[in-house]
Amino acid sequence: MIASVIYGLCALTSLLSAVLLWRSYLRSRYRLLLWSALCFTGLTLSNVLLMLDKLIFPDVDLLPLRLAASLVALLPLIYGLITDD
Repeated sequence: MIASVIYGLCALTSLLSAVLLWRSYLRSRYRLLLWSALCFTGLTLSNVLLMLDKLIFPDVDLLPLRLAASLVALLPLIYGLITDD
């Protein structure tokens, strides 16, 4: 019970961060906000996959998919941090 609340709050926090970053990016067009928004959008997907893995499909191991989603989520931010001035 408490685990589902924590997983839900983590997903909600990631989603709220992504929405705020997207909104800020659309207003200012600052590229670092774009990379951060893409990252948090992917991290939201990763948190949703965590909820599916632990709560909805406990018999199915979604760990490789969760890790791949997290890696893909972090790649735009790493790219943006390296290439942007």
